[in-house]
Amino acid sequence: MKLLLLLLCLGLTLVCGHAEEASSTTGNRDVDKLNGDFSIVVASDKREKIEENGSMRVFVEHIDVLENSLGFKFRIKVNGECRELYLVAYKMPKDGEYFVEYDGANTFYILKTDYDRYVMFHLVNFKNGETFQVMVLYSRTKDLSSDVKEKFAKLCEAHGITRDNIIDLTKTDRCLQA
Repeated sequence: MKLLLLLLCLGLTLVCGHAEEASSTTGNRDVDKLNGDFSIVVASDKREKIEENGSMRVFVEHIDVLENSLGFKFRIKVNGECRELYLVAYKMPKDGEYFVEYDGANTFYILKTDYDRYVMFHLVNFKNGETFQVMVLYSRTKDLSSDVKEKFAKLCEAHGITRDNIIDLTKTDRCLQA
């Protein structure tokens, strides 16, 4: 099954406690506040994974908070056709970390969120002895402030992902037809 942030970006695929936008505390996240619809900006240190027809170029429609897990409803383009998928990421023993099997084994955590406007995930994919990272920015609207996008870009750079490897998927074919 393919697919984080998701996810997650996407990591998808994604969550361990880092600094929250509204405070500098780490630890437990109020994941119940993540329920909702999101659009995506995505980045990866393996750009081909997030380019057209890349396995991590996913368009998250909704994140569901489940008991000890997160559900991601998303669309992906496979061989030019849009397909709808639903994956469940399971909570890991480490606080805020989740696991999902999609194009390999993926762990992810929340990097930053304000719960009302956006959430940023960091995902690490493990497949056939190789790893790569995906970072995703989910927003409840397409019109996210440039300040938040800049914070995301700086976090990408801090994780070794260059700005050239950041794609704003709100300006692409969103794969709305499944």
